[in-house]
Amino acid sequence: HDLISHTKIYKRLKGYRGIPATDLDAIALVLIKVAQLVIDIPEVKELDINPLLADQHGVSALDARIRICSTADTGQGTDRLAICPYPKVLEKQISLHNGSSLLLRPVLPEDEPALLTAFKHLPPEETHLPPLISADTLNHLTAVRLTQIDYDREMSMILTEAGIAGETEVYGLVSLKADPNNERAEFTVVIRPDMTAMGLGTILTQHIINYARERGLKELYGNVMTENKAIRKLCAKFGFTEVEQTEGSALTGLIFKL
Repeated sequence: HDLISHTKIYKRLKGYRGIPATDLDAIALVLIKVAQLVIDIPEVKELDINPLLADQHGVSALDARIRICSTADTGQGTDRLAICPYPKVLEKQISLHNGSSLLLRPVLPEDEPALLTAFKHLPPEETHLPPLISADTLNHLTAVRLTQIDYDREMSMILTEAGIAGETEVYGLVSLKADPNNERAEFTVVIRPDMTAMGLGTILTQHIINYARERGLKELYGNVMTENKAIRKLCAKFGFTEVEQTEGSALTGLIFKL
């Protein structure tokens, strides 16, 4: 929708001179589907839809032309793409001790409002986001930084319910951000206050460690408030080493060798 809003035709798409506004959701869905087609079918070399008619009832493609090539000319895997696509392969259904289940998946930009809602009551000592963020400073821009990521260098996994992104609640988040050499990554884990003591931290930490190993990373590191005993206990369970900071610091460093 933001992309559409920057086009010259946007004002007319919203309606003009008695002509009703077009179905912007339908136009956006076309763009998403074209992008997914490019991801799924590497043989597609070029795609031209002309014209694409849009009105208040939806969209119609009156003509289209597709140029294909052999897979040998497309490159390996996602190397042919300018941006690493959403890694759907990482989605996994997780069973909890109480018999319920949650969906573990990579974060999406649409999760930003739910993320804000989930952690708005997070106590300062339980916060472990880089930089250290409290409920007062976890704002729109910060949440955007956590949800609009480059999957090639960063990864944020959330525990949520199955459903449409942006319409489901977020119960926990774990993330890592790798350095340019892909050797070390900053580690973050946050659990919604009302979902503690359910093993969510263990689930998230285990999966991000497994992901880091598959990526070939050699070390995870991070800082946590010294008084945050829950996170320190969780990290000790996995073998993280605590590193003393400067004298008088309220932070404790954590390092995990992969």
